[in-house]
Amino acid sequence: MENIIIRKAVKEDCPGLLELVKELALYEKAPDEVTVTLEHFEESGFCESPVWWAFVAEENNSIIGFALYYIRYSTWKGQRMYLEDLVVTEKARGKGVGKLLLDALIVEAKEKKLNGISWQVLDWNEPAINFYKKYYNAKMDGEWINCSIDVTDNQ
Repeated sequence: MENIIIRKAVKEDCPGLLELVKELALYEKAPDEVTVTLEHFEESGFCESPVWWAFVAEENNSIIGFALYYIRYSTWKGQRMYLEDLVVTEKARGKGVGKLLLDALIVEAKEKKLNGISWQVLDWNEPAINFYKKYYNAKMDGEWINCSIDVTDNQ
């Protein structure tokens, strides 16, 4: 773990981040669901008013993981960090990279005076669930159902 560097993402990291997004989609059995373009991804994170931020984990100048987040607003809780993705490439798992990334997010959330971090995990992803419970005593909420609507010109 001594060779692993955690730092804020820069625009030049985007191609590597998207490769990890595709690796995650394959792991989650949804490889065809990644439709974002590199240009849109870069613009969304590195424009004048970005909608996402990220930390990357590097080892030997190679990105081996990232944690991407945005700020959401809860009418009950106020501003909270939403962890969209925490990804560690398969060959780097088990080295503590995920913990380093999540620890960096906790520091960031505190610095931004956010009152918590929320995220989702698939109910079958036992390694991730165990990680969140073991290191962070994370609360799992089985009560809410995820909903979404795709809004395109085709509807």
